[in-house]
Amino acid sequence: MLQVVLYRPQIPPNTGNIARQCVGMNAALHIVKPVGFDLSRQAARRAGLDYWDHLRLTLHDDADQFLEWLGKRKAWVVTSRGRIRYDRPEYCDEDLLLFGSETLGLPEEWLERWPERTVYVPMAGRIRNYNLANTVSVVLAQASLRAGIYEDWPRRH
Repeated sequence: MLQVVLYRPQIPPNTGNIARQCVGMNAALHIVKPVGFDLSRQAARRAGLDYWDHLRLTLHDDADQFLEWLGKRKAWVVTSRGRIRYDRPEYCDEDLLLFGSETLGLPEEWLERWPERTVYVPMAGRIRNYNLANTVSVVLAQASLRAGIYEDWPRRH
């Protein structure tokens, strides 16, 4: 199972859309706090997130706790300043896909931690960056495909 990591997300609809994508693609979601909104089950119910109970969610109280949990594992760091186009890595099951917050991105030291594992989604038009939820969808779908995770999925009509 692939694992999506959101570093300090700030926009509730982005996180809701990413959570839905994770449930649909059988990926786990990790959120590194602090976040800019309420993440409780009650808040998810109020927001109509009927899939929330199916989400494999891990909350990390802060960056240090996340890095301790991470240990020696390496993440694929998704950033507009990445070195490798998102569709080139040989993703594997259990890989971590790390995304920064909508407003601040990732700390520079995190980008420097895994410089050979920074990936980007190309931007042909004149924009600063893509929406976080859209970027997660593109990269998670590609990583799932490359890791061979799609092969056993049933088709729903």
